[in-house]
Parts: sequence; C-alpha cells; structure tokens
Amino acid sequence: MKYYIIAGEASGDLHAANLIKEIKKLDASAEIRCWGGDLMEAAGATLVKHYRELAFMGFLEVLLNLTTILKNISFSKKDILEFNPDALVFIDYPGFNMRIAKWAKPLGFKIHYYISPQIWAWKENRIKAIKNDVDHMHVILPFEKDFYEKKHNYPVNFVGHPLIDAIAQHPKTNDIAFRKEFNLSNKPIVALLPGSRKQEITKMLDTMLQLPKLYPDFEFIIAGAPSQDPEFYKSMISSDNVKLISNRTYDILSLAHSALVTSGTATLETALFKVPQVVCYKANSISYAIAKRIIKLKYISLVNLIMDKTIVTELIQGDFNSKNLKKEFDIINNDQKRANILLEYYELEQVLGGIGASKNTAKLIVNSLK
Repeated sequence: MKYYIIAGEASGDLHAANLIKEIKKLDASAEIRCWGGDLMEAAGATLVKHYRELAFMGFLEVLLNLTTILKNISFSKKDILEFNPDALVFIDYPGFNMRIAKWAKPLGFKIHYYISPQIWAWKENRIKAIKNDVDHMHVILPFEKDFYEKKHNYPVNFVGHPLIDAIAQHPKTNDIAFRKEFNLSNKPIVALLPGSRKQEITKMLDTMLQLPKLYPDFEFIIAGAPSQDPEFYKSMISSDNVKLISNRTYDILSLAHSALVTSGTATLETALFKVPQVVCYKANSISYAIAKRIIKLKYISLVNLIMDKTIVTELIQGDFNSKNLKKEFDIINNDQKRANILLEYYELEQVLGGIGASKNTAKLIVNSLK
C-alpha cells in the first residue's frame, strides 16, 4: 500500500517516524512519501519537503508568509495526485492539513488524522470540517474522546500518547559519558527548552539566560532545535555555566535536575522524564492579543490541561520576566515541592495510558485499507 504523511514541525516528525516504523512492520511493501523531517526520512519514508520550510508561528507571521504557504499547498496537492496514495495521514499541523483534507476527500482519498487539531482550545467550529473531511480521527489525549463523542457525536479512536512510546524507546543516557563528551561539570543540570522556531527562541531565551548569572552552582544546557544553526544560539550566550547541545533533548532531560520550558509538547516531555519545570510563554504582542480573545482555556501547558489542575507554574507574556522566573526556579528546587511535583507526574502518566500509541494507530490505518 501507498501512504502519504504530512507533519509540519519537530514533534510531528518524531511521532510520524515512530508511526512509519510500525506501518512497515504491518505492511512490508509499504511505500511512504512524506512532508516532515530527518526522523521520518530515517524511518524509511521519501522526504518531499522539510518542516523547516513550513514553520510559521502566530497570526502575524502566518500573514507575512501567506504567499509561501499557498505555494506549499498547491505543490502538496500536485504531489499527492502524482503519488496517488491509498491513505493520506495528517499529523497535527491543522492550518495546512485541514486544507488538504478538504481538497482530498471528494477525490476519494482515505483520510486519517493522527494527533487531533486542538479544536477543544480554539476554532471549535472546525468540527464541521473534520466530520466532512476526515474518515478516521486518532486522538492522543483522554479528554479528547469525550469532547468528540459526547459533545459532537463524532466517533474517534483514543490510541494513547505517542510521547510515552518515544521516551520508552530512548536508550538510557550515561551521565558520566555525556558530561565528558560535552565537557560539562558535575553541577546539577538545568535544561533550557526555548522552543524550535526562531521567533519564539528569540523571545524566550533572552529571559531564560538571566538565571545562569545568578546560579553559578548549576550547569545550564540549552537544548538546541535541529532546525536551527548553533551560531544563532551562541550569539546569546554570555555566561560560562551555559552550554548549547543540539539534537540531544532527550539525553539532556534524562539527566536534568530541573527545567525552564516553552509551552508546547516539550512541557509534557519534561513531565514524562520526571523533571520539575517552570513553563514559559511569550509571543508577538499582536498575536498574543488576538489569541487571548479566541482561546478560552484555564491553562496553556499540556501537563495542567490533561490533569485539569495546576501542577506546573505557567509564566505567560508579562508574567514571564527574570524576577518571576527566579522565584519559581527557587520553588522547583525545593525538596518538598519537587517531591510533590514528581507524585503528580506519576499520576499524569497513568492517565495517559501505557506505551503503544504508534502501534495502535498503525494497526487502525493498515486494517482500514484491507
């Protein structure tokens, strides 16, 4: 069978890569063409376009790059028609993928959506398009099943969360060898995860890097995104106890004592690695003002959203400053507070279910084509 998979960012590349591996186990003759990243290509798919060419953040950035986005949509349609897949598989990235689904469904393509658009957060009216244009929705958050089925009478498959698979597959990091490889001290490691897009990294990292000057007894490590040039990060580093290590986020988290994390998938990854964290978020002021009017959620981090309570502190927009960051950093390095956070993390993992999301989704996709 032939599969065409579209992922538009680093996290999608990771989950799609694991999905590709499971599809190939079930369908030895699978031909897979994709939009995504290096991990998907390494898993055996033919990479058409890298997510580095697709990542635009916020309302203003999307508007400024509208011509490029429309060209990408046009190219995608042409490429799908030429490949003529048995299944189209979309990984999150709804602004792009839902447009392709709307075009593809009337042409007879079978549409699978793995990792639902977050319509429970905003643009709930997308449910109409999903009902019309998506044959099979595979959700990864437990509350999404109730949202779709009870609120909107649309059957979906809860497959578990793919991050549990990804973390379970990650080989154990040797602390001594890792520190030697990157010339690190024996100080406790603080992971800095400023995001993957240049716009957000610029906004987040400047404030995060105020802390190393105040805490010389910690080793701060910036988890560099694979899509960014190391020189981009290095131009912002001014403290001796800050290191940049790219493409090794899971190794860094597996050894980290605490973390400062930009809101997004990384907050859940950090929790599953059992690392106390402060969640940070700051956007373009225009984009944030628009988002605040549209998005009606109590929390921005996946950790708090899934558990429906405050487990990790969120510093958003104006609250994200060096004074507040120092205060919250001191709190997550308090032994009692750390113990409480870790207990909540274990409960979170139980709610998400065990390993198997990639395998479950691959079975549903392959079996649907038989």
